[in-house]
Amino acid sequence: MRNAAFDLLWTGFDGLDAGEVKGPEAGAIILFARNLDADPISGPARCHALIRGLHAKWGHGVPLAVALDQEGGAVSRLRVWAGPTPSLRAIWEQGGAAACARWGGLWGQGLRILGFNVDFAPVADLWDGHPNTGMGDRCASLDPGEVTVAAGAFLHGLESTGVRGCLKHFPGLGGTRVDSHRALPELEDEVQIQRNLQPFRALAHQNRLMMVAHLKTPGTAGLPASFHRGSVAENPWGIQGRWIPDDLEMGGCGDWDWKDKVRLSLEAGHQALLVCQSAQGIDACATALAGMPENLWALPRQNFLDLRRNLMPSEAGAFDASRWAAWLSAVRNEAAGS
Repeated sequence: MRNAAFDLLWTGFDGLDAGEVKGPEAGAIILFARNLDADPISGPARCHALIRGLHAKWGHGVPLAVALDQEGGAVSRLRVWAGPTPSLRAIWEQGGAAACARWGGLWGQGLRILGFNVDFAPVADLWDGHPNTGMGDRCASLDPGEVTVAAGAFLHGLESTGVRGCLKHFPGLGGTRVDSHRALPELEDEVQIQRNLQPFRALAHQNRLMMVAHLKTPGTAGLPASFHRGSVAENPWGIQGRWIPDDLEMGGCGDWDWKDKVRLSLEAGHQALLVCQSAQGIDACATALAGMPENLWALPRQNFLDLRRNLMPSEAGAFDASRWAAWLSAVRNEAAGS
C-alpha cells in the first residue's frame, strides 16, 4: 500500500518517458532540461506524452502538480525548442509591465500546450549585481516597487492561462554573496532584509505558491529561513502562502541530515517537499518522511491535495502540433523585438 505521506513529495527524475519514473510515488513532479527531448519535431510531443503518462501513473483522480522552471533568460527550460529569450530584467527595462505580462502569458500558453500546470516563476528577489549568487538578471530591478510591478505583471499574464505561478525566493536573496545551490547565504543588514520583503508582502496571498530560500538571517535562529517556522508559517510580517522549501538537495541546507530536513520543513509549515536532483536524495527524503508521525504531515498533505484539486488538469486529446508551431512563432517574434 502506498504511503499517504508521499503525497507531499515534489520530485524530479532522470529520463524522457513516464515509464522511466522510479522511486516513491509522489504528489508532484518537476521536469528539467534533462527530461526534454531536444528534437524540435518529436520533442514537444514526447513531453506532452510524458506528462499525460505521469498523470495516469500517479494522479489518482487528483491532478498531479507538474512544474518547470520557466523564467526566460538564463533559466529557460524551453530554450531547447524556443531558443534564447530575454531575462526578466531585460523584459522590464525594455518594455515595462506590459512586456512582463506578455512574456508571462506566452510562457503560460506554451506550458499549457505541453501539459504543465505550475511554473516556478517569477523571481521576486531584488537585483544587486553581485556575481556568483545564481541570481543576476533573473531579478527585474534593485527597486522593490519596480520588482513588485514586474513580477506581478508576469504572474498576471502567466496565471491568466491557467498555469499556477510561484513567487521565489522568500524572504529575498538580494544583497547576498553566496549561491544557495552551493552553500548557505547569510544576510545581516536589516534595511536590506526589509527591502527584500516588499515584493513578497505586496504579491503574496494565502493561495499563492511561495518558495522559501535557504537563507540565514538574524531572525532565523541559526537555521535557513526554509527550516524556521518563524520565517514561514508564523513569519512576523503576516505574509501568507502555500509554502514550499527550495530544493532540499541544495548546498544551502547541506549541513542538515535528511531526518532533520524533513522534520524542520514540516514544522516550519511547508505543504510540499521539493527534492529533485538525484534518486538517492529522493529515496532519503522519502525514508525520512515515512518515519515522521502522522500529526506532522497529515494537515500539510490535506492542504497540498486541496491545491492540486484546483490545478488545471491536462488537456484531453493528442498533442496539437499546429498550435505549438504558432506559439513558437509568437515567442520568436517577441524575442526578436526585445
